[in-house]
Amino acid sequence: QVQLVESGGGLVQAGGSLGLSCVASGRAFSMYTMGWFRQAPGKEREFVAVMSWNGARTYYADSVKGRFTISRDNAENTVYLQMNSLKPEDTATYYCAASFRGPNALQPHEYDYWGQGTQVTVSS
Repeated sequence: QVQLVESGGGLVQAGGSLGLSCVASGRAFSMYTMGWFRQAPGKEREFVAVMSWNGARTYYADSVKGRFTISRDNAENTVYLQMNSLKPEDTATYYCAASFRGPNALQPHEYDYWGQGTQVTVSS
């Protein structure tokens, strides 16, 4: 069992930056593929970024590529999402998630554990 807690959301102007953190409790964090997803009101949850258990492989949604960076610190049981050049369309609740599958896990149903989410609002 893994518990995930996100933090770092908030309100930022377009063009600004925010950094999200997700701390995991429980066992064997370093064994999990970690992903970030987001969900805007009235929309389905969508993939943002994923990182393999050892950080060697990452993959990003086209909409965030070049602006967002996922990273992890297995010693601290933490995964991060650095978001730069934010746009109003990035406004959503952001969730971290853990998967037993590899870093080709891009769909929500492929993830086993979820955090409660943190709100990111980008004003124009």
